[in-house]
Amino acid sequence: MELLPNQEEVLDLLRRTGGLRDGHFETPDGLHVNENLQVALTMRDFQAAKILNVALSRKLRANSDIHAMLPNVSVVAPATGGLPVAFGVAEALRARKVYWAENDSVGGPMHFRQFLTLDPGEQVILVDDIFRTGKKLGEMKALVESAGGQVIAIAVIVYQPHPDHQRFDPVPFYELARLDTTYVQHGACEQCRRGVPAVRVQL
Repeated sequence: MELLPNQEEVLDLLRRTGGLRDGHFETPDGLHVNENLQVALTMRDFQAAKILNVALSRKLRANSDIHAMLPNVSVVAPATGGLPVAFGVAEALRARKVYWAENDSVGGPMHFRQFLTLDPGEQVILVDDIFRTGKKLGEMKALVESAGGQVIAIAVIVYQPHPDHQRFDPVPFYELARLDTTYVQHGACEQCRRGVPAVRVQL
C-alpha cells in the first residue's frame, strides 16, 4: 500500500480490521443503515493506525500554506475517538503539542482537559476519526477560538456525512475516504421488511 492510499484501499483496510462492517444497524436517532463504521476498531491495529495517520498527515502537508507553518502547529481532537488520530498525525507532522477536549456527561458541553491551555494565537489542526454531523468538530472549533487559537485545517479519517451535517468553509477540510451511507426511517427499511433484526449502535 502506498503512503497515500486511495479511497478503495482505505475502505478495504477498515473492513479487514473490523472498523467497517456490513449488516443491519439502527443509529441512536432511530435511522437505519446497512453499514457500521467504527474507526476506533481499526486503530487498535498499530500498523493500520500508522498507515492512516501518516496518510492523513501527507494530505495536510500537501497544502503549501500548512506546510509553511510546520512544525509550529498543534493538533486538537475530541476525546476519545479522535485521540489515536491526534497523536499519530502530530507525530507525523512533528507538531508542537496535542490537546483534547471532553464532556462530563452525554450531550454536555466540550471543554479542554484540566490544565490544558492553548497559547494566544496558537495555530491548530482539528482532527477526528469520523465526520458525521460535525457537531463535535463545531464545538471544538468554537472552543479553540474562544481560547485564542486559530483553526487552520480540519482532517478526518472518514467523511460519512449525516443528512444534517455542518459545514466549515472556508477552513480547509481533508479526509482519506468518503462513505456515502444511506440513512432511512424504520418504515422505509428494506431489511426490516425482510425481518432482518437491527443491531443498535452508537455513533
